[in-house]
Amino acid sequence: MTPTSPSRRDLLKGAVAITAATAVGNVTRRAHAQTAPASRARIDSVLKQAVDAKEVPGVVAMVATDKGLFYEGAFGVRELGRGPDMTLDSVFRIASMTKAITSVAAMQLVEQGKLKLEEPVPNIDPALSSPQVLEGFDASGTPKLRPAKRPITLRHLLTHTAGFSYEIWDANMVRYVKASGMPSTATGKVASIRMPLVFDPGDKWEYGVNIDWVGRLIESASGQTLDAYFRDKIFAPLGMKDSGYVTSEEQRARQARVHQRQADGALAPQPLETPFTPEFWSGGGPLYSTGRDYLTFLQALLHGGSHNGTRILKPETVALMGKNHTGAIPAGIMKTTTPARSNDVDLFPGAPIRWGLGYMLNMEPGPNGRSAGTVSWGGIFNTYYWLDPAKRVTGLIMTQILPFADTKTLKLYGQFERSVYETLKAV
Repeated sequence: MTPTSPSRRDLLKGAVAITAATAVGNVTRRAHAQTAPASRARIDSVLKQAVDAKEVPGVVAMVATDKGLFYEGAFGVRELGRGPDMTLDSVFRIASMTKAITSVAAMQLVEQGKLKLEEPVPNIDPALSSPQVLEGFDASGTPKLRPAKRPITLRHLLTHTAGFSYEIWDANMVRYVKASGMPSTATGKVASIRMPLVFDPGDKWEYGVNIDWVGRLIESASGQTLDAYFRDKIFAPLGMKDSGYVTSEEQRARQARVHQRQADGALAPQPLETPFTPEFWSGGGPLYSTGRDYLTFLQALLHGGSHNGTRILKPETVALMGKNHTGAIPAGIMKTTTPARSNDVDLFPGAPIRWGLGYMLNMEPGPNGRSAGTVSWGGIFNTYYWLDPAKRVTGLIMTQILPFADTKTLKLYGQFERSVYETLKAV
């Protein structure tokens, strides 16, 4: 990413003028003053049509450029059949959008020399310091394990090339968990991520519990629990007041319900999750946040690690995170073992996809307007973001739907992205 120079940032301070919010029925919208009403209508219509067609129960979508807030809108309801209306401050379970935040935290510690990208990770757990590789199963179904050929590095973990997996996208790990009796990741137990590798570090790409381990490394290197570290080093400095692992009663009252996609395409609201205290705070998934909070985080990355006078990373660190760190190793394709939780994942069929330090990397321009070099990812409940450093734009779209990679939500994501780039051309 190209950092914004200090003089440029100074020129941009105060240059953003936001129109007054408008609220009509279940629609809330704000947009950059430079965005003409006709252009806003293009983005509005994409989101509203999906809600009207019951393709999504409700949606929050936001965009920022290097000039500031460009668009934000909320459509539909937090829960089908009951409401209330979706609002710009609705709280979402952002799941794996947590990973980018954990990755930024890790890179803060790399800047401080407390963690190293290329060296073997600190010896905080045998699963990291003495990893075993699952080679298969013998005739009786007993797992066959061997020591890994090389040590795990932080770069391996941040790029999902360490060899760790998730049950939801790895049939061998499903079989291993059953055979070994290890607890599910949903239990919040540290033992749930002490799984063997499915290949030697650096050999392949597979999405897995890598960033959970990064969170454990952050705690060890910083001397803080992960929730406290995020609060002190990222959330409070950036003013992300609605982000954290635990919601207050007031935040829970603003929370959108998860909806399960049924076989006929309909959406069934699910009960709010029951709060519990896990053994460790996962770096891979359980954060709550709002569209506004997460856009603030993305704006800091868009501006080379700084936003509203607060710096969380150096510009050169942000630029490093956005480079290809998997070389020729293909990334991004995941085959589901649990269709109720996730569809097969291939967000850009046929396109070369790689991984940066914490997120997916498009090597070629995307079909809906993003440039080569755009980083992005999402969360299992169908929340998604992208950050395009070449065109100086970042955006997000949030729903609460299972399974992941829901086809109707992905269609909306693409239409939203395209409408954003078309609107930017018209401004």
